[in-house]
Amino acid sequence: MKLISNNLADGGRIAGGNAFCIPADSGHACLGENRNPHLAWSGLPTGTRSLVLICNDPDVPSRPDDVNQEGRTVPASLPRTDFTHWVLVDLPPAGEIAEGEFSSEVTPCGKPGPAGPRGTRQGINSFTAWFAGDEQMKGDYYGYDGPCPPWNDEIIHHYTFTLYALDVERLPLVGRFEAADVHRAMAGHVLGEASLAGTYTLNPALGD
Repeated sequence: MKLISNNLADGGRIAGGNAFCIPADSGHACLGENRNPHLAWSGLPTGTRSLVLICNDPDVPSRPDDVNQEGRTVPASLPRTDFTHWVLVDLPPAGEIAEGEFSSEVTPCGKPGPAGPRGTRQGINSFTAWFAGDEQMKGDYYGYDGPCPPWNDEIIHHYTFTLYALDVERLPLVGRFEAADVHRAMAGHVLGEASLAGTYTLNPALGD
């Protein structure tokens, strides 16, 4: 089983067009095009009836104290935690995901869900919790929202897209759900998995 993309090489840098935030001409960062990347798969196990896709960044600061603060940096030594960027379930095994098919812009307060294109369902991502205290941005963020790491982080962030092949056509999830709910629901139904990873930074000191 293999997961590939025509605009993201495994281990390569994620394009700005696939990011929630990009470097700004004035200031540190501005909103990006936020298009989901192209993804395609092959070699699915016999008996695959649906697919699940989860994108996760394990490099998010565990404390927000220094995040995006002038004159400060987020130290590389700070313990890190997970941040989910995309939760997609009930994806048909045939076909592929076109760039921009599930997300083509930043949507303040979040894209609607859980219903997604082609009969899929999408869970909420971690921007839901991140913007909870922001009156202009808070809401349920369904589906894909791309990279937006702190512009003063001392480390480059890594984003892993993991595709799971399942032996069920539809997961027993009801209403609003997140990545942890999906992992519980697909336990015992995973026939195989494949991953593709990319990197991203908004810190000019870390290079392109």
